[in-house]
Amino acid sequence: MILRRYMTRQVASTTALVLGFLVVMMLGGRLIRYFGIAAEGNLDIGLLFVIIGYNLPYFLELILPLAFFIALMLVFGRLYVDQEMAVINASGVSRGKLARLMTPLILALFVGEAALSIVGKPWGVRSSEAVWQQQALTSAFDLIRPNEFISSGNYHLYVGSLSDDKTQLQDVVLIQSEPSKKSADNTDHSINKDTITLAKRAEQVENAGSGVTQLDLFQGRRYEVGAGSLKYNQVGFDRYRITLTESSKEVVTENNIETQEIGPLWQAATGSVQVGSADALRAAQGELGYRFTLPWLMIIAPMLAVPLAQVRPRQGRWLRLFPSILLFVSCALGIISLKNAVGKGSVSVWAYAWLVLGFMALALYMNWGSRFQHRLRVRFEDKSLGSVDNSIKDSNGGQL
Repeated sequence: MILRRYMTRQVASTTALVLGFLVVMMLGGRLIRYFGIAAEGNLDIGLLFVIIGYNLPYFLELILPLAFFIALMLVFGRLYVDQEMAVINASGVSRGKLARLMTPLILALFVGEAALSIVGKPWGVRSSEAVWQQQALTSAFDLIRPNEFISSGNYHLYVGSLSDDKTQLQDVVLIQSEPSKKSADNTDHSINKDTITLAKRAEQVENAGSGVTQLDLFQGRRYEVGAGSLKYNQVGFDRYRITLTESSKEVVTENNIETQEIGPLWQAATGSVQVGSADALRAAQGELGYRFTLPWLMIIAPMLAVPLAQVRPRQGRWLRLFPSILLFVSCALGIISLKNAVGKGSVSVWAYAWLVLGFMALALYMNWGSRFQHRLRVRFEDKSLGSVDNSIKDSNGGQL
């Protein structure tokens, strides 16, 4: 019990220290970039740390398994260098049993990594994109000048006058340019359709929902005009609400697959609901496999760290640290590359399982390979000695 508490405390504290160091390194460059955007006036300084907080699960998703692996290497390496492992082994506790003493910590980190991968990162990315969309619209509204056109995405806005807080617009002309579509006879001729909306006033909708920005237009008319066509549609309205930015979770596509919750993502990956294209289906399968595979890095980490941390006297615990980190990082990079490969349809989604099983098999060989070879060698030597004894007995008439 004392040994379990000691190992758990040592590994947990070292993991926290390594994790803090890696987070500061990873977020440092992103923070400097955001400061530059804020200095240019394209980002509200009050939202700077909000966006950093939303992006934190995105970084922790890959940093946490690496920090745990490095902590295991440091703790086990110190046990070998300080000859504490020899004392522990002499007391009847093998290195495998020592690693199994940290099972509660490993399971806790496994659950935490699963929560980050399945729930935390999609929520953070979705919330961050919503903040950026709202900030982009706010920046566009800040650029509004009376009697001038401004553009935001596929919208072009003209305002005759506006209030001091730039939320109430007067004499509004809003032009929406839609992408080209094929004509009804499915020929190569494309039809460009523009929607022109005229209104006496407009105001931005408050509490429109996360990731959705809307605008209310009052007392106006709406025209749908097709380029090269003599026909148009005209509609009058007293109040008309338009959506300037769509929520990222409305439709599952290959572009917003990282922001999807696990429920819609599972339905899209299994074909329970119809998605936009075959590419979206493969992207959903790749993202789903990616989220379910990352937590297994918490199981692979101790399986690899226990044999890799073993060093001989006077070698130092830093000798194997960097090669071991490269081996573990190759596993994480393999999972990331499989996400892209599955999304492109190059490999099946079951490649995630084969990758995890392959690294587990490698870890088992590193832990038990030498023992198996030793047992086979001893058994072979015993058989050879037995055959020699039998031959001696036969030559001496059954007597030695």
